Amino acid sequence: MAKPAFDTLRALAIASQALGFILIITLETVMGDAARPWQGWTLAAMVVVALGIALVRLYRRNRARKAHSRRQAAGDDD
Repeated sequence: MAKPAFDTLRALAIASQALGFILIITLETVMGDAARPWQGWTLAAMVVVALGIALVRLYRRNRARKAHSRRQAAGDDD
C-alpha cells in the first residue's frame, strides 16, 4: 500500500501544535503572569486536538486494514 505524498492529518497536527505554542507565547508576552490560566486552557485544547487526530488516524488505519483483509479473502476464494 503506497503512502500518499501529502498527509493531511500530519499537516493538521503540526499546524495545530504550532498555533497553540504561538498562542501560549503571545499570551505570556501580552498578559504576563495573568496568562497562566489561559495558557493552561490552550495546552488542554492542544492535547484534545492531538488525541482527536490520533483517533482519526487509528480509525483510518483500521478501516484500511479491514478493507485489505476483505480484498485478500475475496482473492483467496477465486
